[in-house]
Amino acid sequence: LLQPGDLVLVNRAAYRRAAPQPGDIVVARDPRQPDRMLIKRVDAIMQDGRCFLLSVNPTQGTDSRTFGAVPVDHVLGKATCRIHST
Repeated sequence: LLQPGDLVLVNRAAYRRAAPQPGDIVVARDPRQPDRMLIKRVDAIMQDGRCFLLSVNPTQGTDSRTFGAVPVDHVLGKATCRIHST
């Protein structure tokens, strides 16, 4: 789980040629507050192309069970690495 001060490296080019896949950890715009970023796991790709995103810690985070599936253009990139704060 992310801790305050952790850094996340994001591959913004990951989905230029391919769509997100179930299991990917992605950075996406919050559909309720587009200036806020979310880090979630892709659970499913809906038939219309939207992504159903789940929190890694479902008891502490909000996700698509609350705000619904998000358009794929809200997905900004694939999280590739976490750097722990010191």
